[in-house]
Amino acid sequence: MDFGFSEQQRDVQNLAREILSEQVTVEKLAQYDQYKAERFDRELWAQLSQAGLLGVAIDEQYGGMGFGFFELALLVEEAGRTIAPLPLISHLVSAALPIQQFANAEQKQRWLPGAANGEFLLTAALQEGFHSEAAAPKLSRAEADGNGLRISGEKFAVPFAKQAERILLAVQEGEGVTVVLLDPKAEGVRLQAVEATQYEPQYHLQFDQVWVAAEDILVRGEGAAAMQWIAERSRAAVCAHQLGAADKAMRMTASYTAERQQFGVPIATFQAVGHRAANCFIDVECLRLNTYQAVSLLDANQAASTEVQIAKIWAGDVGHRVSYAAQHLHGGMGIDRDYPLWRYCTWLRHNEMVLGNSAEGLASLGASIADGQAFCR
Repeated sequence: MDFGFSEQQRDVQNLAREILSEQVTVEKLAQYDQYKAERFDRELWAQLSQAGLLGVAIDEQYGGMGFGFFELALLVEEAGRTIAPLPLISHLVSAALPIQQFANAEQKQRWLPGAANGEFLLTAALQEGFHSEAAAPKLSRAEADGNGLRISGEKFAVPFAKQAERILLAVQEGEGVTVVLLDPKAEGVRLQAVEATQYEPQYHLQFDQVWVAAEDILVRGEGAAAMQWIAERSRAAVCAHQLGAADKAMRMTASYTAERQQFGVPIATFQAVGHRAANCFIDVECLRLNTYQAVSLLDANQAASTEVQIAKIWAGDVGHRVSYAAQHLHGGMGIDRDYPLWRYCTWLRHNEMVLGNSAEGLASLGASIADGQAFCR
């Protein structure tokens, strides 16, 4: 059995790597530090659009390549490898994919072509305060109003909310969950910018009695399963991003220790340094295997809750360990802001926090296995 990438997967990966590695430079990334500029490279976004990569997982009838979630995850991994200033996960994974999966024909025709060609941005609001379960919103509610809805509530840490044309979010409607596409410019919507450690534009979203027309209702009353579908793919995409960032930080460290000399020899020849770097390599490869396992099952539309949870645990722990080891082996250079490693460490820590507490996830996974509800494949 061939466990390698298909030809189309290699093509997507190579094309993404070529464009992102050439266009995302240390000098360009420095422009966004300390919020000196909006962390969104629109020229690079246009290049990805021209190359067809924004539509990699969007059906051909809507202007996309027609590939699957695995190819999209490979694109996200390359974005993590360069920590590219792009909203790939929020736009493509958390918003465009759900529209393709759950929207009606008119909604698909209205939103997917523009998402594939970069005409506008989409995003998703998946987090509420002190509540991480996207499929069961507690702070957001909806009431029927004619053939539409009036929604009120709040969401936290919404990426690119102000720049987006629509924000996908879930609200509680009666006993069910409804998924809508909210216009951030609608009357009653308030966006408050918040600062994040990795400088990505994020917002606290509040909405009070905001009218949502029927044409912007994605799933009515039965949206819990849809939100679970979205949350799993979004988490897997963050794991892919974490894989790219961790792999790059590990390779930067290997290169540095091979060149940095002490007592007249490269420090990579020191046993303690070699062991630490080898542990990083093993960690990254374990994260790669678990992430690809989760992504491949999701790509095949198979049940993957356990695999996503395992990948999520690995992503949090590996990001933590690789970040610390990379900084340690770099010595003072590891925290020097004139050297690029600190940006990777910041993103590794950010992704770890987004994915949630690994210890809690491990305890939950253990309980599920003990109850006979979760088994590794």
